[in-house]
Amino acid sequence: MMGKSGFRTILAATVAAVAIGFASPGTATLAQPAASSVAQAADVVVRGGTIYDGSGGAPYRGDVVIRGDKIIEVVKGRFPGRGAREIDATGLAVAPGFINMLSWATESLIVDGRAMSDIKQGVTLEVFGEGSSMGPMSPEMKRLAVQRQGDIKYPIEWTSFGEYLDYLVKKGVSPNVASFIGTATIRQHELGEGDVDPDTAQLQRMRALVRQGMEEGAMGVGSSLIYAPGTYAETPELIALATESAKCGGMYISHMRSEGTKLVEAVDELIEISRASGGPAEIYHLKQGGRDNWHKLDAVIERVEAARAKGQRITADMYTYIAGSTGLDAAMPTWVQAGGYEAWAKRLQDPATRAKVMAEMKTPGDGWENLAYAAGGPDKVLLVGFKNDDLKKYTGKALAEVARIRGKTPEETAMDLVIEDGSRVQVVYFMMSEDNVKRQIKLPWVSFDSDAEAPAAEGVFLKSMTHPRAYGNFARLLGKYVRDEKVISLPEAIRKLTSLPAENLSLRQRGSLKPGYFADLAIFDPAKIQDHATFEKPHQYATGMRFVLVNGVEVLRDGEATDARPGQVVRGPGWTGWPDGGACKE
Repeated sequence: MMGKSGFRTILAATVAAVAIGFASPGTATLAQPAASSVAQAADVVVRGGTIYDGSGGAPYRGDVVIRGDKIIEVVKGRFPGRGAREIDATGLAVAPGFINMLSWATESLIVDGRAMSDIKQGVTLEVFGEGSSMGPMSPEMKRLAVQRQGDIKYPIEWTSFGEYLDYLVKKGVSPNVASFIGTATIRQHELGEGDVDPDTAQLQRMRALVRQGMEEGAMGVGSSLIYAPGTYAETPELIALATESAKCGGMYISHMRSEGTKLVEAVDELIEISRASGGPAEIYHLKQGGRDNWHKLDAVIERVEAARAKGQRITADMYTYIAGSTGLDAAMPTWVQAGGYEAWAKRLQDPATRAKVMAEMKTPGDGWENLAYAAGGPDKVLLVGFKNDDLKKYTGKALAEVARIRGKTPEETAMDLVIEDGSRVQVVYFMMSEDNVKRQIKLPWVSFDSDAEAPAAEGVFLKSMTHPRAYGNFARLLGKYVRDEKVISLPEAIRKLTSLPAENLSLRQRGSLKPGYFADLAIFDPAKIQDHATFEKPHQYATGMRFVLVNGVEVLRDGEATDARPGQVVRGPGWTGWPDGGACKE
């Protein structure tokens, strides 16, 4: 977060520019109102809403006054001036824009910058980087990435981590974007996709790439430790990369090595990486996969809260469903995937290898995470995304059903589909407990993510199904769990969608409704906010979100997208472009 002196400097400049006497930062009343001069300064006034400022405190009726891309005042009661644009928020909740802590909109934003599924839920910041990031890219990585593209196809016109984010904004996007730098991407850049360990020189180059990414604005480093090649990274390697991130004020964030049989051990590893690197850490999409592991939530909470009590900043994020979504790679041992998709598919065609893989697929996994086993069998594995048009007829069917249609075992069918599709095949695994979802929502250190792209219910996106979380995760929290089931209060839910992730990411001037902060707002009807996407029909927008502003510009008006593209890159603490030069230390 910005220091008090820096914040006051920016606020003072704003006050001087509009020549009015505003109250000090953080106050919710207008001091010395001068209607005529203020009216000239106000581009937008959000009028008469119930303000939830992101702090978790009690809401109040008031107005939000915006000039340019910033909030210039938050007023309890009525603002006496006028804005060039007035938004009537009577009867609506006025909140900071929501932060999606794990977004896979990296490709969907290239072909459709509107981020429709998320904008209609109030998301104003998409945060990427679960294990992989869109840079840095070597020539070979670019070649493979283009070769492996599915329904969404695009040229790769960037090389570095920072260049990708700038590329998105130049194309035009409605939400803001930010990213972690992926440890698997760093590993692939220097080591390829094999199961190898870096030597001293290679590790030094990997650390240098992390440093470069931090200086270009990364939030920290992100790992995904159940997938190849990220899974091949051992703890000391991860500590080395997280240490480089921590030198720049960054966070280590991880899809841990296990969310099932070795869940507790995986939490221990994350906490150790945080302790040894000196930086904070966050658990991606906290869950307990498989009925046999549901009881482990108690141990997870105990370990996280013990670490927090010792001064470590350990947090987590989650989505609001009992099913996850990933590929069939998460149903096969990682040794067979060494070297990348092409080597994996070739091995699966060897009879001896197939027999060995099939045997392991029937177990919980020894040294790897078997999500199909955790789900409870092939009837709990839903096939939702193919790149091969000949296989799209199986979209929406369970793996068990497709196996019956094809006359083979589920294990053989999974292997055949991976070979025939030219991809890992996107699937949904049903494996979590609804009771645990509710318990996690209550935890004060848990924020929220979609773990999905940001599609539109049209065009190329309809060629495949998706997980309903892509369209409903945040609306589901506010509708089902806040309004209907009262798991947590609305002020607390908004805190966990806004200021909590902003603080965890060390964002400057984001995540709260305060003077001097960027004007990212979500304005919705608490009585009507509702998700509609289902596993059977996922391409359905949420409703109840009325207005969304990104950097002071409406991207949603009266529930409909405006096609405005005001999204900007939100940079991490190590960015060298900050007025103070960034947080990086030697």
